[in-house]
Amino acid sequence: MMEKLPQEIILGILSRLPPTSLLQSMLVCRAWRRLIRDPLLVATHFSHMADKDGPNFIFQSNRPSSSYQLFFIDFSDFHSQGKVMFKKLPDLMSIYLVDSCNGLLCMRDARWIHICNPFTRVYLQLPKLVNYPAQVGHIAFGFHQTTKQYKVIQVAYLRQLVLLGGRIDVATSTLVQSQVHVLTIGDPSWRHIGTLPYDLTRPMPKALVNGRLHWLSKPNNDTTASILISFDLETEQFQEVAKPDCCGSNRCFHHLMVLRGFLSAGAYHDNDELEVWVMKEYGIKESWIKEFTIGNHLPPTLQQNDLLHFNMAKARFPNSSVRVLCILRNDEILLEYLNRVVVVFDPRHGTFKELTFDAMPHRYKIVVHVGSLNWIHIPVC
Repeated sequence: MMEKLPQEIILGILSRLPPTSLLQSMLVCRAWRRLIRDPLLVATHFSHMADKDGPNFIFQSNRPSSSYQLFFIDFSDFHSQGKVMFKKLPDLMSIYLVDSCNGLLCMRDARWIHICNPFTRVYLQLPKLVNYPAQVGHIAFGFHQTTKQYKVIQVAYLRQLVLLGGRIDVATSTLVQSQVHVLTIGDPSWRHIGTLPYDLTRPMPKALVNGRLHWLSKPNNDTTASILISFDLETEQFQEVAKPDCCGSNRCFHHLMVLRGFLSAGAYHDNDELEVWVMKEYGIKESWIKEFTIGNHLPPTLQQNDLLHFNMAKARFPNSSVRVLCILRNDEILLEYLNRVVVVFDPRHGTFKELTFDAMPHRYKIVVHVGSLNWIHIPVC
């Protein structure tokens, strides 16, 4: 029956099915297996999944005892039915989640970095980059639409080694130097592209916009002011991105995200409110606007030690324990508190609603993710 239908009709039907259903159909016959791996279907399917009514996420338990279990969350039916799908994914490897891009996860352990698709269960172990005992740093993963290349960036900092009590230890104060390495997926080795005069040692979410990765960095420990920097995945150049003039001593960008395709940032100031700023025209300083403000809120299910942690964080950095994840189709805002609680904020009524799921880990990392058929070697954009 299917072979009698035009190809565009077949692609239109299959591209709207969830990836789990399509992967099961590969067991039917060789023809179906070839079809599901067809680059046109992979790209069309990704486009439909990315444009669904609600976002998707990958949760990972932060507890080693759970083998860093992965969970998939689908908000597609949240607006129409108030339902959220929370699904445990098959075990891959007991390694730590770094980030997500185009349906692929970047994951790492103490020795290796892996790129994998949690649905197809296809993974690629990247060439090893030599690490040193005194090294700390940051790993990021991204894709450039023009070059159609995936790249992994590692910014590593070497600290001074000191002799303490007859043993070698790592000095905790001064960063000696940074080394930036880039790997294009498919290449046999990493490339060293120089040094970086910014501190990226604190783990923080990045934002991928216009083929550029973005981070917040602080020039020193004596200021709360942050610098917004970018890395162009095509030219492999770093540069600073202008922030709005309002970001003075009492208001500072705290975290970055992508909202409806725009580079966005959460900012806090003295009255405990979290402001969300959006750059409406990339690279234009004057296009930053304050999109909305989120009032102070404490989710009720935070346990007593979580509450102590929350209050200590707020005392040092107001609202630093609150992160904006995304905007839903009904304009509600999804928030994350302390890597423990997910909350829906309604800006029209100023109300907060906490979301809970069966088997939800107590502490987790969460990234926005598009469930896809990405086979790693097939660009999907």
